[in-house]
Amino acid sequence: MESYIPIIILFVLFLLNVPIAFSLISSAMVYFLFINDSIPVSLVMQRFISSAESFPLLAIPFFIMVGSVMNYAGISRSLLAFADSLIGHKTGGLAHVNVALSTLMGGISGSANADAAMQSKILAPEMTKRGYDLPFTAAVTAASSSISPVIPPGINLIIYALLANVSVHQMFIAGYVPAFMMALSLMVTIAFIAKRRNYKPSRSEPASGKERFRYFAQAIPALFIPFGIILGMRFGLFTPTEAGAIAVLLCSIIGFFIYRELKPYHFKYILKETVQGTGSVMFIIIGAMVFGYYMTLEQIPQSVASALIELTDNKLVLLLLINVLLLVVGMFIEGGAAMIILTPLLLPAVLNLGVNPVHFGIIVIVNIMIGGVTPPFGSMMFTVCSILKVKMVDFVREVLPLLFALLTVLMILTYSESLVMFLPNLL
Repeated sequence: MESYIPIIILFVLFLLNVPIAFSLISSAMVYFLFINDSIPVSLVMQRFISSAESFPLLAIPFFIMVGSVMNYAGISRSLLAFADSLIGHKTGGLAHVNVALSTLMGGISGSANADAAMQSKILAPEMTKRGYDLPFTAAVTAASSSISPVIPPGINLIIYALLANVSVHQMFIAGYVPAFMMALSLMVTIAFIAKRRNYKPSRSEPASGKERFRYFAQAIPALFIPFGIILGMRFGLFTPTEAGAIAVLLCSIIGFFIYRELKPYHFKYILKETVQGTGSVMFIIIGAMVFGYYMTLEQIPQSVASALIELTDNKLVLLLLINVLLLVVGMFIEGGAAMIILTPLLLPAVLNLGVNPVHFGIIVIVNIMIGGVTPPFGSMMFTVCSILKVKMVDFVREVLPLLFALLTVLMILTYSESLVMFLPNLL
């Protein structure tokens, strides 16, 4: 029972409105100081430091900086003007752009937290300027970021393929249909909410063809950024994490020499925003990783997973139970770590019941990404709330309809293997 004391302390601190980073670190330190004293405190402190020494985590400051550079360089304004000319006359147009941009940009970083940080800096300010409630803006940004790791070349797709010994190529192809289903479900939900709240469109009537072409021509340099980065990764010029640094460079060049709005004195503001945004986000992520270290040492996820497998040999029931487990684990542990812990444990059981390993991989990845948006400890939720300064209670109220939409897609994917495997089987 004492193994679960830190989890109880964590919930108590959260109910007392203690900042989540301090709650995570405090409850984990109770374990390392008073429950498991076999690990030296110096080793735990090293864990704090080593948690931040992760190459994939470099994507977060890079993409926070991309958002700041885009704002000062006029790039985000150019992209938004083009998007506005296409769907600005529709109710909830900018919220739809938020979802579409996550889907398109997912292939750049493959990181949900990096995408959430980038969208918080690029689109969220424009949405609030145009009358969208800040908590609703935060909810849309966090929910749409869950799409990014499902779009190739998402890092989680590669990790699962290595763990399950399946084709990376098949995992990549299998990711497209679920990602677009997630995007469509969010857009439909946003349309209903926007209509009910009477979020006014940014333009009274659709733009003419000539006007749309003019905005498209102005946005070509900005549109080149994602395509240039994707092509660079496809040809092996840089990794998904390095893509963030390349994006900063491209945005700076375009801002200086094409749009000519970026000035040298802007960089002191850009660096200040980057450091502030990165500091608040990373503090929470480090706390979550140390708390995940405690859970791994006590083998709590493995114990729960083993108990679920012993409950039933019915494939449909087992998949439902695994979905519940993964949603909970995704709230506490970073997606890649959760997959490394649970995939070797769960895969043999589902294979014995005839589940396709590629199909199961998509279920795992989509599930854990939804867990990253789910209260009380979803990582993308913390990223967005810390950058946009949104209260957790307000975020939770706004994100529930979007979570319901994503969970509906998850259920469809879970029990429709032919839908997930359509493209891999076709190609």
